[in-house]
Amino acid sequence: MNKKRNIYLKMKTLKEAHEILFERFPASGILDTETVSVPDAVGRVLAEPAVARLSSPNFHAAAMDGIAVKAETTFGANDSKPKELIVGKDAFYINTGHVMPENADAVIMIEHIIVQDESRVVIEAPAFPWQNVRKMGEDIVATELLFPRNHVITPYCVGALLSGGIFSVPVRKKPNILIIPTGSELVSWNDIDLNKLKPGEVLESNSYVLGKLTESCGGIYIKHDVVMDDAQNIKKAVSDAIESNFDMVLIIGGSSAGSEDYAKGVITDLGEVLVHGVTIMPGKPVIIGDINSKPVFGIPGYPVSAIIAFEQFVQPLIYRMLGRPDQERKTVQVEPTRKIASKLGVEEFLRVKLGEVSGRIVATPLPRGAGCITSITEADGIIRIPNHMEGLKDNEPVFAELLRSLPSINNTIVVVGSHDNTLDVLADQLKARDSSLTLSSSHVGSMGGLMALKKGVCHLAGSHLLDTEDGSYNISYIKRYIPKVNVKLVNLVIRDQGLIVQPGNPKGIKGIEDIGRDDIAFMNRQSGSGTRILLDYKLKKLGIDPSTIKGYEDEEFTHMSVAVAVLSGTVDVGLGIYAAAKALNLDFIPVVTEQYDLVIPEIHFESENIQILLEIINTEDFKRRVEALGGYSTEKTGEVAGDSL
Repeated sequence: MNKKRNIYLKMKTLKEAHEILFERFPASGILDTETVSVPDAVGRVLAEPAVARLSSPNFHAAAMDGIAVKAETTFGANDSKPKELIVGKDAFYINTGHVMPENADAVIMIEHIIVQDESRVVIEAPAFPWQNVRKMGEDIVATELLFPRNHVITPYCVGALLSGGIFSVPVRKKPNILIIPTGSELVSWNDIDLNKLKPGEVLESNSYVLGKLTESCGGIYIKHDVVMDDAQNIKKAVSDAIESNFDMVLIIGGSSAGSEDYAKGVITDLGEVLVHGVTIMPGKPVIIGDINSKPVFGIPGYPVSAIIAFEQFVQPLIYRMLGRPDQERKTVQVEPTRKIASKLGVEEFLRVKLGEVSGRIVATPLPRGAGCITSITEADGIIRIPNHMEGLKDNEPVFAELLRSLPSINNTIVVVGSHDNTLDVLADQLKARDSSLTLSSSHVGSMGGLMALKKGVCHLAGSHLLDTEDGSYNISYIKRYIPKVNVKLVNLVIRDQGLIVQPGNPKGIKGIEDIGRDDIAFMNRQSGSGTRILLDYKLKKLGIDPSTIKGYEDEEFTHMSVAVAVLSGTVDVGLGIYAAAKALNLDFIPVVTEQYDLVIPEIHFESENIQILLEIINTEDFKRRVEALGGYSTEKTGEVAGDSL
């Protein structure tokens, strides 16, 4: 095969791609069957109906401890005219579950009899036929249908099947899928020294993610060794798989339009490409192919694209092969916290964080890059933006597919505002204290946090806004920008903010005054962040024109992202907290010691979840962990402003 770029000639909508896939591979009932014992059948799909061989119970059984009687012998008994029964003749002592004596058809509870002596008992109320008796076949009658074909066996089903005399069942064999990761940049995590990981090398993880997704759908998988970017080797791996017993093949990577994206060419050479490119984001480069009547997929290499492609195409096909219905996620109405633009003509799967605030569920978008696996591990839901829309309006209700349960979302504390590493500690401590609670933080800068409070879309905001007039933090901004929101100000930490530079400070940077040098590349924080406000204040005092700073317009949203930019050599310096520099073994030049506070509206302050959070902040364990990060003082941690602001 020649090295040439692929072209998306006829991209399909998601609906069109589904129709093509399911028309070519109707799938239902194509799998062979196997017989397994009932206890081992949980999660498996019945290939034939399960019909009871035995009634349950298979005898008349006492449902209570007491005496078994013939109901008609008790008629007429009452408080004023008790009836005496002879034990062994009219009454028979019996325990729950025991076989009813012949001719007995009722049980009187032990609490309702008066024992005269060993041979006589007295009753003051009659029994009616079959009172407190489990009749033969009450639960299951022999020959009745317990479960139809294509039923998924649950742990509950095991009890019914065994009780019905069924000890083994025919089930559909699990679809057998080969996953082939491709790419010369890939290295295996289980035989690599992280200290020797070279630039350009990528830890291969997609095959494990897709493999476990396969298992969760009811399939089994084999992971092929990584295949380098070589068309013939990829072709051989796919050809061998088709000739063996695999029901489906996934080629990870090489599905896009680059010169070393070989999946399309391999499928074309061995069979037929049905679809190349679907108007979804992430997941656009997905390929659907047919080789010898077996489905072969080209899965994009970016992690989130790979997951979306799997869930939209591979997962429903596995379900159909098993005869199972498609699994649809539960949805809930949510309100985006801000306007969200989207590309017209593409259906976007937007990952969002969710939390219940004042009776409504708010949705905060996560990073949208297809390579950001954390954008889906941190997501609580997915908003699907249709291809005919250019985005979403803020506070206008839309529906989100849930990735977490609704109760857990209702137990989420939503933090919006400035980033600080101690929020990670707080999130961990909160989860350790109460596993049902979650802290969800979105980093939009201190001013962004105050605006979120104003709109009522969070429980609290992190802020470190310096008043350049009097040197105080946050109070003047709260009074100026959210005067109608009554809040409490709780100190989280006092922290060191300064310049993060490469180890050894090779550029000899001494302070803010040096970042305007021609040989210095700088990484800034986003507009509205407390760090940006601090920087602009310092530049103004020094008389430095921001336009002279190389990189002033380049922005990151967290201190750790700034530190990574320095570590990677993308820039020489960035303004951030000491803890971020220490975490990545970078050098640090102090600029200011500042106050980082939590701004909490009074309407949330007394809530149970916020009170638990405040209790944690005041523990010695939390303070010790924070101080171990470096650059923090907890001397004022937990202090609450005296009066409402």
